[in-house]
Amino acid sequence: MSASPQDGPWLDDAAGRLIRPYTVSGGRTKPTTTLDLLSMVRATGSGLQPHMGPEHGLALRLCAGPTSVAEIAAHLRLPAVVTKVLLSDLVDCGALTARAPRFHTNPSDRSLLEAVLDGLRQRL
Repeated sequence: MSASPQDGPWLDDAAGRLIRPYTVSGGRTKPTTTLDLLSMVRATGSGLQPHMGPEHGLALRLCAGPTSVAEIAAHLRLPAVVTKVLLSDLVDCGALTARAPRFHTNPSDRSLLEAVLDGLRQRL
């Protein structure tokens, strides 16, 4: 087996995924904390609970600074719902804090639309 360190213990170069994603979350599909893909999570400095697995530890290390749920799912190479369950466990034990995404309150704000248009023009 030749799993690279950044892939974690559940991926192998030749065999692919060694552990089914639902096994990582203990078969759970519903997080206890409401998390959006754009929610920002950050480590609090508290440690893991003894019952938590290596996936929890890897997820916690990815959260040293504010990181989105989507970004963590991509790094872990796990489905978003499984990642949300893992992160929810970490929020529940106090190892992570979560902040809902901030959306612009006025999506038709002229200055915002002009900034987007300027950015698009610069790419052309």
